[in-house]
Amino acid sequence: MGTPDFAVASLDALVQANFDVVAVVTAPDKPAGRGQKLNESAVKKYAVEKGIPVLQPEKLKNPEFIEALKSYQADLQVVVAFRMLPEIVWQMPAKGTINLHGSLLPQYRGAAPINHVIINGEKESGVTTFFLKQEIDTGDIIMSESVAIGDDETAGELHDKLMVIGAKLIVKTLHAIAENKVTEQPQPQSDDLKHAPKIFKEDCKIDWNNSSQTIHNLIRGLSPYPTAFTLLNDKTLKIFKAELEDKESAIVAGGFLTDGKTFLKFATKDGFIKLLDIQYEGKKRMLIEDFLRGMRL
Repeated sequence: MGTPDFAVASLDALVQANFDVVAVVTAPDKPAGRGQKLNESAVKKYAVEKGIPVLQPEKLKNPEFIEALKSYQADLQVVVAFRMLPEIVWQMPAKGTINLHGSLLPQYRGAAPINHVIINGEKESGVTTFFLKQEIDTGDIIMSESVAIGDDETAGELHDKLMVIGAKLIVKTLHAIAENKVTEQPQPQSDDLKHAPKIFKEDCKIDWNNSSQTIHNLIRGLSPYPTAFTLLNDKTLKIFKAELEDKESAIVAGGFLTDGKTFLKFATKDGFIKLLDIQYEGKKRMLIEDFLRGMRL
């Protein structure tokens, strides 16, 4: 059960490891683009290519979907980047339902762990497999794998790393379940848990009164999507990549300096953020030199 590319890596790893994937459950096709052509999920495209039956329920409690799912008599369900499942679905298989989560649980439960771990300036993240239960991301942990986060690493780069590590961990987890070698651990209870809720547009606007490091982490944590932004000449300027500059600023936070050719940097409360890779409203994504060549500031 999954939808985006992140889930395809795990599905492919299971197929390559010769597990019998009897069916795939993914999101319904959605109209996209100017022509409103129906867009299939990455998981569906892969499943069709491999001849795996595909279920695309609008509602996960739909009786026809429940009956169809039961007919496959699956021993186990594997969930990677999918919707929250109703109890009737996750309790169905004899060996339960497992989930792959893009953080080291119990930290960063929620919809956007990869973004929030970088926004908060963490130096380490990872992936966790666990058995589903009622409350989201709270089930007993089966296995986890950690990975270091680089100082300039973006959410997109961490996503791709965790996608590969997660696929390997899914296979390792399934082998352990098949051989009855799993000793799951309840998630530790703690008062200082960090959460990873869904990110909205207002969360992406840069507050230049923050420190340079805080802003740099926000830009990294939202790149390439949904992307941190600021306003320039009352138009949206998305920032995909930037770097810290420690020079003291004599201008107000949010003000900018440029030579009109090679650099554009915004003042923060304790330095500058130098823009490298941006997209101005109405234009395509480009490097800052290309942007400045066609823009008078």
